[in-house]
Amino acid sequence: MDMGLKNKTALVTGSTKGIGKAIAIELAKEGVNVLINGRNYEEVEQVVNEIKSNFPDTAPQNAAADLVDIEQREALFERFPSVDILVNNMGIYEIMQYEDVDDEIWEKYFRTNVLAANGLSKFYLPAMLKNDFGRIIFIASEEAVMPSGQMPQYAVTKSMLLSLSKSLSKLTKGTEVTVNTIMPGPTLSENVHQIIESIYPDENMTFSDKEKDFMATNLPQSELQRFIRPAEIGRLAAFVCSPYASAFKGSPIRMDGGMVPTIF
Repeated sequence: MDMGLKNKTALVTGSTKGIGKAIAIELAKEGVNVLINGRNYEEVEQVVNEIKSNFPDTAPQNAAADLVDIEQREALFERFPSVDILVNNMGIYEIMQYEDVDDEIWEKYFRTNVLAANGLSKFYLPAMLKNDFGRIIFIASEEAVMPSGQMPQYAVTKSMLLSLSKSLSKLTKGTEVTVNTIMPGPTLSENVHQIIESIYPDENMTFSDKEKDFMATNLPQSELQRFIRPAEIGRLAAFVCSPYASAFKGSPIRMDGGMVPTIF
C-alpha cells in the first residue's frame, strides 16, 4: 500500500537503533527523506549510509545532536528549519526502586523524555499548521497507562506524553495536522536481545525458545507471548504518518501485544 508520503521530510529522534531506526526505515520505504538523529555523529552517519544504500531514491541526512542540550537543539533547528513529520522516539529507561529515584534522576528523565520532545514539537508545529499538513508522534509505552512499579521515573514521563499529545492536538483543530502517541509493549530492541541471550547462555536453545520461556516466566500477561519486533511498530508509525490516518487526533494508540488488560 502506497502511504502517500513520498518526498516528505521526517525527523525521527533516537533513530540509530531499536524502534527509532525501524520507524526511519519504514518511512524511507515510503519515499520519505529521513533525518537520522543520535548523539554520536559516526553512528548516525552509518545509519544514513545504510538507508541511502537501501533506498537510493530518498535523501536521508545526518541530524546528530544531543536533543536534551538546548544549544544543540537550536543548532539543529537552524540546519533543519521545517519538517513534515516529527517522531519523538528518543527516551531513556532503567529498572529502579522508587526509594532510589532522587530529584536529580527525576529531573534527568523529565528533561530527556519530556522536555526534549516538547521543545521539538513547539518549534515544528507552527509551520505544520501553516502548511496544513504535519504529523507529530510521541513514542510512549504501556507503562504510561499500566505502570509496573519497576521504573516509576520512566512510567511518569511516558504518562506525561499522553497528556502533552492531547494538549497539542487541541491546537490542530480543523487542519490536516495530527498529534498522536503510540504505546508499544515489550519490544525486541538490540539491548533486550542481549539481555535474553545473557539470561539463557545455552547454545543449544534457539532464540525463539529462549524468548518463549522468558515471556511465559516473566510476562505471562502478554497475549502475544513474544516480543514485538521494531519493524512492526515502524509500519504502524508509517501509517499514522500517512494522509490516510487523518482521523487519529490526540489518540493514544496501543500496540502492546495485549499487555494492558482493560478495554480502554
